[in-house]
Amino acid sequence: MTAIAAATATRAADRGARAASRSAVAGFVLALPPVLVVTAFVGLPVLLALAFSVGFTGGLNEVVAAVGQNVHRADGAVPTFAAYGDVFVTPEFWDDLVLTLAVTVVSTLVVLLLAGGVGLYLRLRGGWLARLLSTVAIVPLFIPVVIASWAILTFTSADGFIRTLSAQLGIDGPVWSYSVVAIVLGSAWTSLPFAVLMIASGLQSIPDALIDAARDAGAGTGRIVRTILLPMSAVPIVIAVTFTAIGVIGSYTVPYFTGANAPTMLGVSIANYFTSYNQPQQSLVMAFVVFLIASGIGALYVWANFRSARREGRV
Repeated sequence: MTAIAAATATRAADRGARAASRSAVAGFVLALPPVLVVTAFVGLPVLLALAFSVGFTGGLNEVVAAVGQNVHRADGAVPTFAAYGDVFVTPEFWDDLVLTLAVTVVSTLVVLLLAGGVGLYLRLRGGWLARLLSTVAIVPLFIPVVIASWAILTFTSADGFIRTLSAQLGIDGPVWSYSVVAIVLGSAWTSLPFAVLMIASGLQSIPDALIDAARDAGAGTGRIVRTILLPMSAVPIVIAVTFTAIGVIGSYTVPYFTGANAPTMLGVSIANYFTSYNQPQQSLVMAFVVFLIASGIGALYVWANFRSARREGRV
């Protein structure tokens, strides 16, 4: 009997192992198509661009190397970083980098404050006004970025709405078109809807019982926000901040329409070097600078997801 029971247990274990193996293979097959797409259309171009930036101009990089200007070629298998030197010794690049980082930080803070305010008001107060604010905050999601950028430019120009309204009141209003202020306004406008959706949903998922218990214990609104709402919605807030910052740092349309000619954000500089100046190698160097900064910001997103998974017991 003992041998029979042992054999039965062994067969059951084998069947479980085979089922788990089939499940793993099925999961791998289902996940394989998007992985292949990302590899073909993202991974391979990134590797080719990295190789071209350090002077490997053969193969698929041969055509762009032939038509581009100021292209530095590697000495055999030894890479060259001359293109990086061309970019890093240019004062205009550092001005553009500082402007890009400043606009990213300010725009992200503005979006975080606006989205957090709308989400907290909707969570704590509710009512028609809160729903109206949340609806209005999502409107930019349905307006193309080109139209929004042009609207902000005309809104803040010398003959725009702000100056016109100020003139009616006898005030000399500011002109913000083709300035950093216009870029921040445009970046915040286009980034606000996603942040509102993410933060508001995170706040709405917090149980009412926790808030009611805190109020019964004598906690005020400020203490509830600091000790309950913000800590428990930290992951959605981090995700909103991450996506906002990455979207702003790599933006092109908003700074192209609303910003000054110089200094400008790196997204516009990359396009200028690639098309207007016909220096693809130098434009790729700038692109990798943006990529490294965005990767550092993306680490926050990875950390937020890992923290959420660990809290739920998935890792």
